[in-house]
Amino acid sequence: MKILVTGGAGFIGSAVIRHLISETQHSVVNVDCLTYAGNLSTLDQVSSNPRYVFEKVNICDSVAVQNVFEQHRPDAVMHLAAESHVDRSIDGPSAFIQTNVVGTYIMLEASRRHWQSLPFQQQGAFRFHHISTDEVYGSLGDEGLFTEQTPYDPSSPYSASKAASDHLVRAWNRTYGLPTVLTNCSNNYGPFQYPEKLIPLTITSALAGKPLPVYGKGENIRDWLYVDDHARALVVVLERGRIGETYNIGGNSERKNIDVVRTICALMDEANQDSNHRPHEKLITFVKDRPGHDHRYAIDASKIRQDLGWSPAETFESGLKKTVHWYLANKEWCDQAVAGRYSGERLGLKG
Repeated sequence: MKILVTGGAGFIGSAVIRHLISETQHSVVNVDCLTYAGNLSTLDQVSSNPRYVFEKVNICDSVAVQNVFEQHRPDAVMHLAAESHVDRSIDGPSAFIQTNVVGTYIMLEASRRHWQSLPFQQQGAFRFHHISTDEVYGSLGDEGLFTEQTPYDPSSPYSASKAASDHLVRAWNRTYGLPTVLTNCSNNYGPFQYPEKLIPLTITSALAGKPLPVYGKGENIRDWLYVDDHARALVVVLERGRIGETYNIGGNSERKNIDVVRTICALMDEANQDSNHRPHEKLITFVKDRPGHDHRYAIDASKIRQDLGWSPAETFESGLKKTVHWYLANKEWCDQAVAGRYSGERLGLKG
């Protein structure tokens, strides 16, 4: 199968491509415009493989997208390209509307034209897999889980733009018959994540002895999913998921933000015993909360487990330890990824 992966130079997209090339026989066309968070070095281990091709294309460029479809004639699309950082969406929502809503529309229309041009048998095998987030569901109280039937209630410009893209995908399935599947995942973490998100920012800041900002009192709760587990789940859904269905993907790892940061500090103390910044927990700094900050996310992943046999291989403890050790061993990658782009400053204050 030849799979067109959008956003393949990003954090989750690159994990998907590494998995596809290393663990399957599928071919990959990576479509990415290389924004600040896109980094081709995340794909060094597969870039010379004959089953891998890169196309520098912005998904909002309909002509360029159409050319990619005509040149490569994919058997499936995995649509991961998105602006994804909530704080950046507060500062500048326009890019999120353009990429996440307009870009998804352009991908859907190009996929529909391509799908309709295929012979009948190939039409039946084609898939458009849209990768989304649990943030579209809004905020949970102290109990309960997000299921595939949970009503949408997005709180941020980011989650609203992803909710809109989800609705477009379902509409293209129901109106035009485009064979789509949709997944909503919990918070990802792991190697190669751009150091603006909570876990990599905490690790890199602790390493440098910088303050570790925690929003509010750190009581907000997230369900954490190791990125390689997510990549496996996405390929399983692409290969065996039912057309028109949605699958929630979670790590069964609910943690308060403050507990995540404290655990990272303890792992840093253990792994970096010569550091002048030990104990790293003394670097924790509570800052003004994010506007519209959802209290709790938690995924019920029983559907994908029961229907498709997927479950996470990593616990939060094992995955976080791997992640901390990866960042400690790859400080040069982190420095190069953010050079001239991001210095660890607080985002999301302009709202």
